[in-house]
Amino acid sequence: MVTSVRHLGPHWYAAVMGTAILATAGFRLAPAPLDLWAALWCLALALLAALLTARAVHWAHHRDQARAHLRDPAVAPFYGCLSMALLAVGGGALTVGRAWTGAAAAVWLGAGLFVAGTAVGLAAAVAVPYLMAVHHRVRLPQASPVWLLPLVAPMVSAAVGPPLVPWLPAGQARQTLLLACVALFGLSLLATSLMLPVVFARLLTGGPLPLALTPTLFLVLGPLGQSTTAAGQFADVAPGVLPAPYAEGFRALAVLYGVPVMGFALLWCALATAHVLRARRLGMRFTMTWWAFTFPVGTCVTGADSLTRHTGLAAFGWLAAGLYAVLAAAWAVAAAHTARGLVSGALLAGPRPAPVAPRPVTARTR
Repeated sequence: MVTSVRHLGPHWYAAVMGTAILATAGFRLAPAPLDLWAALWCLALALLAALLTARAVHWAHHRDQARAHLRDPAVAPFYGCLSMALLAVGGGALTVGRAWTGAAAAVWLGAGLFVAGTAVGLAAAVAVPYLMAVHHRVRLPQASPVWLLPLVAPMVSAAVGPPLVPWLPAGQARQTLLLACVALFGLSLLATSLMLPVVFARLLTGGPLPLALTPTLFLVLGPLGQSTTAAGQFADVAPGVLPAPYAEGFRALAVLYGVPVMGFALLWCALATAHVLRARRLGMRFTMTWWAFTFPVGTCVTGADSLTRHTGLAAFGWLAAGLYAVLAAAWAVAAAHTARGLVSGALLAGPRPAPVAPRPVTARTR
């Protein structure tokens, strides 16, 4: 195992995120097959435990490679995935997992993963941009949606934290946690708003992304869907925790913020799909970036479901169901390719050396 994990990067946590959102989003849409959602959540929990162990071995025995990942501007942003994997599994514990673990164990597990995931997310939101500015010295042509990952992690905390509020003592404790989640919402929203123009400018001025990176365009859906979900969670929890004017304000925010953002998410989804279809025609093959088709789409499912509850419009319910069908299909394809790559060893192999260019042939002259 020691040698096999040498090239195991933080991007592998995306598989945990995609599996966890498949369970939680499915439960929100149709709670009836509870054993199915609980089984998927247990799979996500098992994947998280396995990856945490493998990454610990990676850091213990391959520190040179681990440091190289931090120095690589293409890999370092994926440390945000560690935070989101912890948070996605923790959030699922409170909804799906409690059916198998019991309420008390689910709350303790969810709270522990929320604290750990939030701490890692805040550290990544500061450390990764610092490394990019001071050590990586990146340029605009290198920009990609991957840069959003460490900035989106606090938004996942903002969406996962509110369900923990009712389990705290009434009064200051509940208000503090809820408003802390609102602060995380603002932190991530403003930071993402600064980075999105950079990504869009790179796309317009630098041309399409490389084929392997094209699926990462779906990462932009993450902050859009997750912020809509978080706004809905604030509206659900605020009554009885905050004074009436603020509780009503959060109810209005869930709709007045969520509807326009969901509209932009659909626009971006269409644009990203067009790029992916083009890349597929040009020969795009499977890489771990295909997991970008899962978690970001899942956040739009939960966001649309939140709008269904707060607007009463069936159209958002149909949108959530349609997006979930896309999520399930994407997860099945990514999981099958990942399992095949693990069995063959291709996904854990090191990067291939660049081919040696043949010597130029020169014609002899007499």
